[in-house]
Amino acid sequence: MTAGNDYIIIFDTLLNAFGPQRWWPSDTADETVMGAILTQNVAWTNVEKALHHLKKNNLYTLKDILEISNEKLADLILPARFSRQKAVYLKEFSLFLQKYDYDYTNLKQEFDLKELRKKLLEIKGVGNETADSILLYAFMLPVFVIDVYTKRVFFRIGLSPDENIGYAELQNLFHLNLKRDVGLFNEYHALIVKLCKDTCLKKNPKCADCPLNQICLKKGF
Repeated sequence: MTAGNDYIIIFDTLLNAFGPQRWWPSDTADETVMGAILTQNVAWTNVEKALHHLKKNNLYTLKDILEISNEKLADLILPARFSRQKAVYLKEFSLFLQKYDYDYTNLKQEFDLKELRKKLLEIKGVGNETADSILLYAFMLPVFVIDVYTKRVFFRIGLSPDENIGYAELQNLFHLNLKRDVGLFNEYHALIVKLCKDTCLKKNPKCADCPLNQICLKKGF
């Protein structure tokens, strides 16, 4: 069995167990970006509350939020924690998009994936995971998102040498062993998140209930 086959077997097993996750839960690219920034270091339920507050105040787009003060924005997104910091991040991203008339398609046409990723990483508050989430779910570009869940699962299974593996190193394993496909990367990442929320917990994982139980080496515990 090749490493590439392992990655596909894991995906197929998770998809059969959980079904399509239909992630990202947003109506627009702007909402996806806002969610990607707001979800930093906080549960998605908190993000949903923050987004609801924005919509109640008719703030549906990144362009809209430039019309209010940082203080007002921070108050509205308070459920997402670190709200003053994230208010600045949201506005910085909005100012970046403003240079390109808030047109995601134009940005994709002007820059290749590597160049666009570099541009995103230059924006205050945008790190690797946030940038790649935006590239995959807002721009619909084939880049695999790495997070703590991905590191946990693939270390325990035995496909990653270290749970603290570097972001780029683990991402490269996915890019080497999987077809560069937006739909595949989208669903795969969402299924990993689902697995870690249900069974592959940080402490006291529910291995008996895990769909990957038969192929997991259970490294680290």
